[in-house]
Amino acid sequence: MNARLLFLLLALSWPWQPFDDAVKAQVQASRRPWLEGPMHAVTNGGRPLLVVAVGAGLLSGAAGRAALLEAGVALIPVNLAVEGIKYATNRERPNGDHNRRNSAFPSSHAANAFAVAVILVRRWRRAAVPALVTAALIAYSRMYLNKHWAVDVMAGAALGAGLAYVTISWWRARAARGSGASAA
Repeated sequence: MNARLLFLLLALSWPWQPFDDAVKAQVQASRRPWLEGPMHAVTNGGRPLLVVAVGAGLLSGAAGRAALLEAGVALIPVNLAVEGIKYATNRERPNGDHNRRNSAFPSSHAANAFAVAVILVRRWRRAAVPALVTAALIAYSRMYLNKHWAVDVMAGAALGAGLAYVTISWWRARAARGSGASAA
């Protein structure tokens, strides 16, 4: 049996709930009234931040427009995969919410944040620290606000980063073949 397949089967069958319960207890014990507003802002920040990012991308020349195009291309398979997995797993959220169309596993906030971080890092290496810190903060806010388990966030981050990397690699190779030159 392929080692990767064996690892995947082991990871999927591992009893993660005790780990999730322990992380939840730690994170929920760290909640403070003064952090509630900032954590909600971080978790909901994607909407206004998206408008700012699109505007900045359009105004920052060819590299900015290319990054926007790559984000659009990469976020399609990321969100299709996340939504399909959510529907298939139907995992209850730590706060008790249970809706098959918006189940806990995996975290779409984490998937999207890490997908965008990968796109930014691949285009501008200097953006690595702020992009990854922002993505990690968004992912943490989901646990802090008791919307996701740790495994949901870790799986979402890995899925988003991995699919974005593969999709953008494919997109750039396709563009390079089409233009006869190497993609940026």
